[in-house]
Amino acid sequence: MNRINTLSQELMETDMHRVIRTQDLSDDHCQYFIYQTLRALKAMHSANVLHRDLKPSNLLLNANCDLKVCDFGLARSAASTDDNSGFMTEYVATRWYRAPEIMLTFKEYTKAIDVWSVGCILAEMLSGKPLFPGKDYHHQLTLILDILGTPTMEDYYGIKSRRAREYIRSLPFKKKIALKAIFPRTSDLALDLLEKLLAFNPVKRITVEEALRHPYLEPYHDPEDEPSADPIPEEFFDFDKDKDTLSKEQLKRTLNLLCRLLFLTVN
Repeated sequence: MNRINTLSQELMETDMHRVIRTQDLSDDHCQYFIYQTLRALKAMHSANVLHRDLKPSNLLLNANCDLKVCDFGLARSAASTDDNSGFMTEYVATRWYRAPEIMLTFKEYTKAIDVWSVGCILAEMLSGKPLFPGKDYHHQLTLILDILGTPTMEDYYGIKSRRAREYIRSLPFKKKIALKAIFPRTSDLALDLLEKLLAFNPVKRITVEEALRHPYLEPYHDPEDEPSADPIPEEFFDFDKDKDTLSKEQLKRTLNLLCRLLFLTVN
């Protein structure tokens, strides 16, 4: 008799996208939701996993305001060096939540791309609408620079693609807009965290661990209850490509790794 392995979880009644569209979130809600998102992201990043598609509709919620990250369809190992794996592709993350280094074809990108997405999600929680609702590649980058301003020379030369640098240089100079002007009713602590999450240069962007220690999240931050994980092997993400040739033991090991990843991000 063949055994069928299944993975089940409790019902999550809604997602962040629906919540944002139907009600205004209090500052307490924003704190709690973004804390849970970062806590889950810490578990992923410690396992050397990039989610690569964080957005409000991928944050599930229940009536107790418990939050779970879902949809790992674009997830990859942060250690991946295989150009054929899709790791370097520009189609990573839904456009509105896509980090500038992806669009500007930095030679490689890092865990900082997920941090940028969290910043976009926090901004949407605070205002009730997307911060960078670009219609296409060029419009998306324009919206980002309209707020963050023209990159400094240091950040400009951090872009490895000469073509991307030439494109940036062709644009008119833009002065940075203070986030307080965009979010006048938002607390200074929330805006300070938001600014650090949305740093243009990924090297200067706050890490997940630093974000969890930020004063804005002090009411919830507990280092003893923010789990880390051992790295997940890079070959785990080749499952779609290799699934037809995997042995029973390899399939079992892959399922165990998947369960481990999901457990870390929701508990």
